[in-house]
Amino acid sequence: MRHTISILLNSMRLTLQELRVNKLRTALSLTGVAFGIFCIIGVLTTVGSLEKNIQNEVKSLGSNTIYIDKWDYSGGPNKPMWKLRARPIMKIEEPELIKQRSLLTDEVTYLLQNITNISHKDDVIEEARVYAISEPQISIQPIQFELGRYFSTAEFNAGSNNCIIGYVNAEDLYGSAERAMGQYLEVKGKKVRIIGVIKKEGKSFIGWDYDKCIMLTNKFARQIFDPEKSNPIVIAKGIPSTTTDAYMQELRGIMRQIRRLSPTQEDNFSLNSVEAFSKAISDSFVTINIVGSIIGGISLIVGMFGIANIMFVTVKERTPVIGLKKAIGAKKMTILFEFLLEAAILCILGGIIGLIFVYILTLILSGPLEFPVYLSLPMIFTTMIICIVVGILAGIIPASRAAKMDPVKAIRS
Repeated sequence: MRHTISILLNSMRLTLQELRVNKLRTALSLTGVAFGIFCIIGVLTTVGSLEKNIQNEVKSLGSNTIYIDKWDYSGGPNKPMWKLRARPIMKIEEPELIKQRSLLTDEVTYLLQNITNISHKDDVIEEARVYAISEPQISIQPIQFELGRYFSTAEFNAGSNNCIIGYVNAEDLYGSAERAMGQYLEVKGKKVRIIGVIKKEGKSFIGWDYDKCIMLTNKFARQIFDPEKSNPIVIAKGIPSTTTDAYMQELRGIMRQIRRLSPTQEDNFSLNSVEAFSKAISDSFVTINIVGSIIGGISLIVGMFGIANIMFVTVKERTPVIGLKKAIGAKKMTILFEFLLEAAILCILGGIIGLIFVYILTLILSGPLEFPVYLSLPMIFTTMIICIVVGILAGIIPASRAAKMDPVKAIRS
């Protein structure tokens, strides 16, 4: 054990000495490894963070939740667009009919979506997203409030002109969330009073854009928006004990009953599963990760040849020292281990530089671009493993050559 530690310390000393003596040569070789690590870890980190962000947004759509719509969100069966467009829209009475006939439904709600301008005095926000919601909405997709509250049952029943506003919209219209509370804004010529501000969530790739929305009660929104042009959907959440497949089968049967479709008629609605959407995203990111890893792997191979070149030169320069060590009793495995360790240390140094570049990338993406990127400990550990493996592969031939040297010839060279 003591002998191994001595070899380790000696190899580190020689490696650092090599760095000081041959700065340019070593820097160029380390750059290859650093760039390779940057490509691999940078791609895996960015893509992994993108997938994590999107999956988190998918989860916000609701667990064990089915979106019933005329449109198929995944592209669906190969049907002409005119057939999908000709399907009837979701009706406001259908959620209650589903609730009455279903044994597996926990909650079901009706939602209208629209885009319009909202204003406060002379300040106008163009193309704000409007969600016209029903009471069970918050049970299916929880809403976190910065300030204020959700609509009461009485407000839903009466079609109150109160509203909930997204954090970004509140800042844009009133300067701060605090100042927005209790204020009025105008939607389609109607004044609505703010009773709640949704907590800021950041950029959204899919799903609900809560930061730039306003929420109205469904009954009130139907007075100012045409339901036919508001993309109505029904959102149904299954009970915890049921599976998505079983729930979808039940919903399909219920919807066909409600729509009075004969056995020979095809569905005139789509059941869009959040779990299926999540799986499709995971499958697509597998391919992206593989392609990114291949590109980064090619860069890392180039860096590996750079390290191998350094090790060949190092072996040649230290040939007399190697001969002397073998003459006084150093074994082949000792010499082999020493040079492999040195190659691994060089690669680790290159990997650390690559990780620094990746960290800078995470700061850039997480800062000005507002795209959360996570450099995890498992990813750092993976980097070190890659560096050690690359170092061993790069140094195995030079180290083997050094271990096999004849001590007499080596000393004389």
